[in-house]
Amino acid sequence: MATQRATHTRRSEGVLPAQHLDQAIAEGIVDAGRFSIPQANIQPASLDLRLGERAVRLRCSFLPGDDAVADKLGHYALDELDLGGRGAVLETGRPYLVELKERLALPAQMHGKANPKSSTGRVDVFTRIITDGGRRFDEIAPGYRGGLYLEVVPLSFPVRVREGLALNQLRLAVGRPRLSDAEILVAHEHHPLLRQDGQPVAQGSLLVADGLFLGLDLRGADETGRVGYCARHSAPLLDLGASEPVDPELFWEPVCREPGDRLVLAPHRFYLLMSRETVCIPPSLAAEMTAYDPTSGELRTHYAGFFDPGFGFDPEGSHHGSRAALEVRAHDVPFMIEDGQPVCKLTFEHMLEEPRTLYGQGIGSSYQGQRETLGKWFDGAHRPVGTHSRTAASS
Repeated sequence: MATQRATHTRRSEGVLPAQHLDQAIAEGIVDAGRFSIPQANIQPASLDLRLGERAVRLRCSFLPGDDAVADKLGHYALDELDLGGRGAVLETGRPYLVELKERLALPAQMHGKANPKSSTGRVDVFTRIITDGGRRFDEIAPGYRGGLYLEVVPLSFPVRVREGLALNQLRLAVGRPRLSDAEILVAHEHHPLLRQDGQPVAQGSLLVADGLFLGLDLRGADETGRVGYCARHSAPLLDLGASEPVDPELFWEPVCREPGDRLVLAPHRFYLLMSRETVCIPPSLAAEMTAYDPTSGELRTHYAGFFDPGFGFDPEGSHHGSRAALEVRAHDVPFMIEDGQPVCKLTFEHMLEEPRTLYGQGIGSSYQGQRETLGKWFDGAHRPVGTHSRTAASS
């Protein structure tokens, strides 16, 4: 269940918690025009952003630079799709742009950061925000006033989307809330951020370099040696607005480790794997998973980024963190990965104050205590390891 928090200490710099997001909506800092913003879309440290009424099929991705997005769009638009009713099908490998329902009128000292929702990344749908006058994806400048536009690129499966669906999240912050490596070590000493086999990772064993590194678990999730899943070629359409889960076997094939707890990644295939360590985000912090690219450039991990306060956290101390799902893709050549190999890292930010409610099942959080990598759209995705569903796919 969600844990109700008493909030006492407030910092001058930090990420806005849910109660401050409520206030930002009430003051018009975040606005959706004629649409209301559902309370359910307000997470402990982020806000779910919703697709608008139409998608534009693009011939290429772009950044607007000094211009408004609408002024640039005419050069790159190929077609429009109506997202009302049953929505529209987005094809793999094709970029689409959707104006979101939410708009911003940020104060001068407030800035934003966007990331795909975890479930979005787990089905290999690449998304990123652009803004009017924006020169970087997913970053909203201090004092920005204007609309938000989401680029959507399905990479493994064709997907059906519709108006109102939330694929991305927005995090707002004041000042520079990011923790230094020294502060991360202090936070870990006070409340362990990473555990392995139920025990806090020793300070001397932590890999810290502008963030806290996580390693792969390739020891096997069950007796078959399965360590994750790989997206199937030529999979059927995945409806991201469906109310019933579908059969994962239509979309995923299991991946098993080799002797020595190794795995060779095939080029351009999309893999879902798990972290070796469990993660615990205390109420006073928020985290973001960032991709790690080896010097060779042969590997990319993790599209989905935000970890809200309370992920893997249990105030009673009986639960020792949650493992992180990792979205992994090799680039041009087969690439060998090994158990425990560092593949991504967590960066941490201070909260302005503890959120009123923590990440957890009580607010509909899908991945607290997760032991499987599959997203919420698949039948059996949250069953204990070792069980498997063969339910027929839903229409």
